[in-house]
Amino acid sequence: MAILKIIEAGAPVLKETAKPVPAITKHTKKLLDDMAETMYAAEGVGLAAPQVNKSLQLIVLDDGNGLIELINPEIITTSEEMEIGTEGCLSIPGYYGSVERYKKIKVKALNRRGKVVYYEPEGFLARIFQHEIDHLYGTLFIEKAENLRRVTE
Repeated sequence: MAILKIIEAGAPVLKETAKPVPAITKHTKKLLDDMAETMYAAEGVGLAAPQVNKSLQLIVLDDGNGLIELINPEIITTSEEMEIGTEGCLSIPGYYGSVERYKKIKVKALNRRGKVVYYEPEGFLARIFQHEIDHLYGTLFIEKAENLRRVTE
């Protein structure tokens, strides 16, 4: 596995719609492994392929309960209930903002074996799913955020 370079806001790939993964290959699985290693090394909770300069619909995430890998994910239903929470992004280091998201969603995706899987995350995990899926459509959290602020250490 390898730690990949996380690109930052301003890179064109972050504003594009990522391409669906046509077939799950050894290269796809290696990229998922490298993305997970990169996410953990950066102490993030999610990472989408465009953030490592790959225009592919791949996401890895972990809210502390174990790694989830998503290939070609799509949100198929949402709750009516919304909630506001603080978000940051590995591609926009040092910035945080309040973003309104659906409290609960249902997502359909493929796993690394090509099997269709469904997730029904709520709360913080639903927020991570939505944030990362936004990356696949060229949307950054700062476009949705209120109270955007820079945090310096």
